[in-house]
Amino acid sequence: MKIFVAKLAFKTTTEDLRALFEQFGTVESCKVIMDHETGRSKCYGFVEMPNDAEAYKAIVETDETVFMGNELQVKKSRPQAAVAPKPEKPVRPKRPHHPYVPKTEELS
Repeated sequence: MKIFVAKLAFKTTTEDLRALFEQFGTVESCKVIMDHETGRSKCYGFVEMPNDAEAYKAIVETDETVFMGNELQVKKSRPQAAVAPKPEKPVRPKRPHHPYVPKTEELS
């Protein structure tokens, strides 16, 4: 089961989050989401636990508890919405290339 964890402290690492959830059972994967531009935590993450009973227990036990100074919000993750593929742009026909030729003045 995939678990969503919100309101993490900025200093919370993936290892910290994994250690919190490993108290309740096997953690398959764990990730704190980082901002690509700033390199700082976005203050939320995901934990995957293969055993649903352990996962539900972890959700109940950690929701609204204080972890590293912040009160967590923990719940079962909703499935990610499928992103529709972008439609292909129509191919524009190429215009013929006309080189620039400066006008010459005619001498009379």
